[in-house]
Amino acid sequence: MLFNTIDFAVFLPIIFILYWFVANRNLKFQNFLLVVASYVFYGWWDWRFLSLILFSTLVDFAIGRQLEKEEREIKRKMILWISIIVNIGVLGFFKYYNFFLNNFVDAFSFFGTEIKANSLHIILPVGISFYTFQTLSYTIDVYRRKLEPTKDFIAFTAFVSFFPQLVAGPIERATHFLPQFYKKRAFDYTKAVDGMRQILWGLFKKIVIADNCAEYANLIFNQSDNFSGGSLILGALFFTFQIYGDFSGYSDIAIGTSRLFGFDLKQNFNFPYFSRDIAEFWRRWHISLSTWFRDYLYIPLGGSRGGTWKKVRNTFIIFIVSGLWHGANWTFIIWGALNAVYFLPLLLTKKNRNNLDVVAQGRLIPSIKDISSMLLTFGLTVFAWIFFRAENLSHALSYISGIGRNNGIGIAEFIQTDALQKLILLLFVIFFLFFEWIYRDRQYGFQIAGTNKYIAWGLYLFLYSSCLLFGGSEAEFIYFQF
Repeated sequence: MLFNTIDFAVFLPIIFILYWFVANRNLKFQNFLLVVASYVFYGWWDWRFLSLILFSTLVDFAIGRQLEKEEREIKRKMILWISIIVNIGVLGFFKYYNFFLNNFVDAFSFFGTEIKANSLHIILPVGISFYTFQTLSYTIDVYRRKLEPTKDFIAFTAFVSFFPQLVAGPIERATHFLPQFYKKRAFDYTKAVDGMRQILWGLFKKIVIADNCAEYANLIFNQSDNFSGGSLILGALFFTFQIYGDFSGYSDIAIGTSRLFGFDLKQNFNFPYFSRDIAEFWRRWHISLSTWFRDYLYIPLGGSRGGTWKKVRNTFIIFIVSGLWHGANWTFIIWGALNAVYFLPLLLTKKNRNNLDVVAQGRLIPSIKDISSMLLTFGLTVFAWIFFRAENLSHALSYISGIGRNNGIGIAEFIQTDALQKLILLLFVIFFLFFEWIYRDRQYGFQIAGTNKYIAWGLYLFLYSSCLLFGGSEAEFIYFQF
């Protein structure tokens, strides 16, 4: 089920009413209702893959109980590895089987040896990368004794399958999220209103900004050989705003919806396009994944401790694995490696933690230094997104080489077609960036609590009508494919 559909618009109020007016006196009943709602929400896409979520839930619930009983460190480590192998094994089969098989065959063909191997027609289950990492966080934290293993199977199942963030995050840590299912929840009007506000902002980012940018990004990327260099740069910019509006929009809707049910999810995006260097960008982009890799892979590898070689090795591992997490394609691996190249000079010169504060804090206008740093970081990010968006490595290299091309459909010719529609989109992007900048020190870009009620309701009406009048089709969220 998609957030931007009539189905969800009907589904959400029904669950909300049942949750607060029927099941409100019994915590276990509330949790059970969330499990049922989550399975219906996920099964709306393809009910057959509900068995995978249930399997992952059963495995890690049982592993947690076994870790509690076992005191010997060797046995505990063996139990942990069972969880890691099972979870990563399932994820690897569905997501990477054909990728590694085809590359294995190609490698032997390169050396003159032909190997016959049949790829499988595998459907990638929506959200498998997200809920797999979420259950792994539980097992690893139990192993590290940071968390008591749960005995409440319903609460654990609700934690794994919680529908607002099930298919595209944020990837919640068990230490933060699971205890919320143990506590009785009371309806908080202020929190609910703020949640609705964040949902509205997320929908605006998705169906007005992202889906309209997607129309032009797809046009230019899919026919890149027909466009001039200037138009190709414009296509990369369209995708840059598409992916941010799409993914951060999903996170806003997920966090806002969770607040309606009395839950607090962690912030997943913190205005990343205002970053002054790549290190800051990665502290602000897809925070739940970046911190997951930091805590469960980068730090165990040694982090930034040790000699230069270890720092370089660990940096490339973390970024390449992050790229591969996004999909079975060399474009994602190159995208990850490119970000490692961006990040490495900051790490080696110990400048990777220079920008921890809010840019231009307390000021409306940033300094020249801040502007130049943000533009440079933004430009590097836009260039890297070309690899992320391209169909394959050949397409990415062709697209980049075409940026120096003068022939083809130029910017002026491109803009003249549907000029009014493109002007409206530009005005929406400016409006969107204005609010992101003004409220960059808050949890999201439309956290306008305390604003004059007439101005606030005017803005609500503007966003709502914009979604109705200029929203794109019921397009899937980009990160559903990851």
